Amino acid sequence: MIYLSTLLISVFTTMALIPVFSSLAVQLHILDLPGERKVHSRPIPRSGGLAMALGAIIPILLWLHFDHSLKAILLGAAIVVLFGFIDDSRGLSYVWKFASQIAAALAVTCYGGVWIRDLGALLPQGLYLPAWLGIPLTVVVIVGATNAINLSDGLDGLAGGISIMSFICIAYLAYLGGDLIVALLSIAMIGAIFGFLRFNTFPATLFMGDAGSQLLGYWAVSLCLKITQADHGFNSLLPMMLLGMPILDTLSVMLGRIARGKSPFMPDKNHLHHRLLKLGLSHSETVILIYGLQACMVTAAYLMRSGNEWIVLATSLCFSTAVLISLAEAEKKGRLIKRHPFLENLTNSISIRTIIIKTSFRASETGLTLLLGVTALVPLEVPVYVSALSGGLAVLVALTWFMKRRWIGRALRLCFYFFIPYAVYLSEMDAVPQLGTRLAAAYNVSFAILVLFIIMTLKFTRRTKGFKTTPLDFIVLFVALVVPNLPGGPVTGHHMSLIAAKTIVFFFGYEVLMGELRGDYRNVALAFVSVLAMVSLRGLLSF
Repeated sequence: MIYLSTLLISVFTTMALIPVFSSLAVQLHILDLPGERKVHSRPIPRSGGLAMALGAIIPILLWLHFDHSLKAILLGAAIVVLFGFIDDSRGLSYVWKFASQIAAALAVTCYGGVWIRDLGALLPQGLYLPAWLGIPLTVVVIVGATNAINLSDGLDGLAGGISIMSFICIAYLAYLGGDLIVALLSIAMIGAIFGFLRFNTFPATLFMGDAGSQLLGYWAVSLCLKITQADHGFNSLLPMMLLGMPILDTLSVMLGRIARGKSPFMPDKNHLHHRLLKLGLSHSETVILIYGLQACMVTAAYLMRSGNEWIVLATSLCFSTAVLISLAEAEKKGRLIKRHPFLENLTNSISIRTIIIKTSFRASETGLTLLLGVTALVPLEVPVYVSALSGGLAVLVALTWFMKRRWIGRALRLCFYFFIPYAVYLSEMDAVPQLGTRLAAAYNVSFAILVLFIIMTLKFTRRTKGFKTTPLDFIVLFVALVVPNLPGGPVTGHHMSLIAAKTIVFFFGYEVLMGELRGDYRNVALAFVSVLAMVSLRGLLSF
């Protein structure tokens, strides 16, 4: 339960703090103003990084006992967030930026003892790097990766989406290696990013600023090094693939500047996302394409987690070369993809859109109800406290419906957030014996199918306000398709990645459903109260 609790505390803490820090940023004029290198046209608060930092750190303070490595990582995080926030609010010279990043890297290496010793097959067997070489190399790697994520933060949702895929893989590798600290640090940051991204996907109402982007880069590379340099048998070059797209983007841009006789640190509009926008891709298409490339790199990192370092290096170089060559060829032609008028007209056809939206919406509504009902039936036993919680929530919904119906939407959301995590946890913790391997597989696949219908609903909705499709949906789809199907044994009786994925799918699905219902919550309220009553009754009968 510690993994699920960490995720939920992180998500809700971040979401609760964002309005507070956004208001504070407006009052203090900590705003990202429009400019030549910007893609937004109005001032936007740059305080999301503070909410993310607190959202990630608070659950860690609750659960973990502190050792030197954890203290060092948190100390370094505090340094990059503090100086990043000063940069967001007042501006800092590059000297102070690098100084703070070096200080954070030294905290991890010198105090935390996390530095590059083992390069695997790149060195003769049994040969390790000495401290006088390994520590400076680690500082360079940490500072470089911190800036790579920072420089990738050029479009709404881009840096957060790239990072969340990396953290999912890091968390799973830590789970396989039995590293509780790295697993919880990764899950806490996943929750913080999820809480932030709904405010940051296009068109964003909040930016993470340098405090957030530097935190993501520093946090990710520090955890990568900690898990790969420990004695878990993982490839020492995995950080190169887990942070693949930011590293590729940063190196290609800097080498291009040097080739043109300019300083590698001089800002320009030659980043990967800038070049894709120039080729005619929309903001969302650009972000989703980079998400897809990053997903390929992260998947390759997982598949080659115990492979030879030379193979990982060759794969990274080949993939990066293919991406850059494809982009260069597209720039020669002046476009990346050819849009077919027939397909454009087909998807824009009113009759086709009507059929799709009706079908996908009904499938989403029915699927959510059935899946939640099955999830409530799967546990072999229902604890008394869950039975009491379910009964109390059912009463709350019923009273709200009859006494303050205009509050029913808020009441339902509150109940979703309290009940669903417990239901999913119990379904994985103590499933009935009758749920064999095939039924369990079909049950898991149904979540991925449900996500497809939900995203189709968002894509073809006629609503102009409220919860709509964004590149974050790619991340949700990635989680729903990939995470539940990762191999591995149980962790203290349950599979934390499966619980997290199913919980996210339920939250995402009900948010979409509530938006599409336009205030008519009669059916969803009735179905949800029925599930709550069933769970409550099961608990009472087993008491």
